[in-house]
Amino acid sequence: MAIKQRNIQLVVKNNVLAHREAQRLQTRLAGEKNLHLYWDQEVEPSPTRDQPLDLVVVLGGDGTLLKAARLYGGRGAPILGVNLGGMGFLTEINLEEFYEILGTILEGEFQTEARMMLAAEIIRQGLVLTPTSFLNDAVINKGALARIVDLETSIDDLFLTSYRGDGLIVSTPTGSTAYNLAAGGPILHPALQTMIITPICPFTLTNRPIIVQDNSTIDIRLGSKARDVWVTFDGQIGYPLEAGDLVRIKKAPVQIELIKSPFKNYFEILRTKLKWG
Repeated sequence: MAIKQRNIQLVVKNNVLAHREAQRLQTRLAGEKNLHLYWDQEVEPSPTRDQPLDLVVVLGGDGTLLKAARLYGGRGAPILGVNLGGMGFLTEINLEEFYEILGTILEGEFQTEARMMLAAEIIRQGLVLTPTSFLNDAVINKGALARIVDLETSIDDLFLTSYRGDGLIVSTPTGSTAYNLAAGGPILHPALQTMIITPICPFTLTNRPIIVQDNSTIDIRLGSKARDVWVTFDGQIGYPLEAGDLVRIKKAPVQIELIKSPFKNYFEILRTKLKWG
């Protein structure tokens, strides 16, 4: 069914190519009836607009889409990722495909795939700091010159282990092909509803990634001697941690809907991007 009002939010990477394509899109859609295109041309799009959204179009790479997911993921609009970057696991539609299928997308003829998001909060001396939602991963790691960090980890108030090493990754299936993969974690189909806990360079060689169900609550507490430790979300937002801080991660109350390319499937993207035979 066609979208009647068709309010579209553009999220544009801050480079010449992406800005040029955004202007090109504005020109192409200028004569469309009942279509309103919003484009915050600053580096950071504003999430404060109060108009309903029917579609979010990302012109950039996976990093730009991760930002769009945080800013607009709770608005209920499907997200279309157009790859102007490098890897393109999330922005799976290329520029030529975009203009070819744009008309059908505006008429509501598209398929989406739900992707779970995670929510995290830092708890310091009983106070909740900086609640954050993210699509890919939360990474707790030490600075370049810091000593091995101790991370006491529990799942649903049941003690799992104390990881000792360079840090810890908690990833969604969508983020399984990001830092999790580089750290030796498994690849999960992005439509799954699970979480992955992957140690980074663990001191104990038998520490291995573990997959837990999506309704779990993961608590990670820093040891008393922790110094120069940070937590980052989607590789874009970072906060310094202090000894004794608790990082609590659980499934977010919202999820995003990514528009799928009609020209390729996930396994083709996986095979191409990872250069399998």
